[in-house]
Amino acid sequence: MAEDTKQPGPEEPKTPDASAPDTSGANPSSSQPSSADAEKAAIVEQAKSRVAAAKEGLTGEAAPGTPKPPVKKKDEGPKPTDASSHPLVKKLKDKFGASIGEASEFIGQLSINVAGEQIVAICNFLKDDEKEGFDYLSDMTCVHYPERKAAPFDLVYNLYSISANERVRLKVQSSEEGVESVTSVWPAANWLEREVFDLFGVRFSNHPDLRRLLLPPDWEGYPLRKDYPLEFIENAWTEKHLPVQDAVQVEQIQQRRVYGLEILSVPEERMMREIFRGGKEVMSKDK
Repeated sequence: MAEDTKQPGPEEPKTPDASAPDTSGANPSSSQPSSADAEKAAIVEQAKSRVAAAKEGLTGEAAPGTPKPPVKKKDEGPKPTDASSHPLVKKLKDKFGASIGEASEFIGQLSINVAGEQIVAICNFLKDDEKEGFDYLSDMTCVHYPERKAAPFDLVYNLYSISANERVRLKVQSSEEGVESVTSVWPAANWLEREVFDLFGVRFSNHPDLRRLLLPPDWEGYPLRKDYPLEFIENAWTEKHLPVQDAVQVEQIQQRRVYGLEILSVPEERMMREIFRGGKEVMSKDK
């Protein structure tokens, strides 16, 4: 017989069989969640909140129950201020009295309304001023206000003092008759006044050579007026310089252009004229 080598002592605990049914009556799913599970659930909720906030930022729609942020009002931009107390305005009023009108300042730019009858005298005074000395007419332009029947144009003179690094803008309300030329003060006004005459039709008395600058001499109308048509129109100039031509005449023009003999007319101008005459639109227009 085999020898029994088992020593007496306490019996070893038996490992429960996993396949054995649980007869204790306890439900494993009903046990309380651990602290690790609670922490994981909190992280998931935070992630969901971040996703909802990101979607709100992209779509502009707030999540249900989320209060909308207050709407921030846009800051108002700078506005013109009264400049009647400006030293230069006071100096001009002391010299010319009622010929100096309202004055305003906008982001450091001084504008003064003056009477057209005194424009040359005022410009001479500003040019010869001992302190500023506005010795440079940097620009001159015009603005059309059709609703002002008596004086529909604003002549704008932009003056600059090289020594004092100061600027001032003079404004003159005028009709088509215009005002006296300031070429006697600044010779550079020659072409500036010609440009205003060419595009707005405002005349300048005592101008040395008042004629069109950009457009042909026989052009009709003034393109920078607000009542000037924006679309193609037939006038005496187009009839004279862009007559209807057949294919042979167009070919002759092309040949003359090769040798530099055709200047006023090009085939493309006549092609555009035919497009407009046919009632076709080159591009869509805002109605």
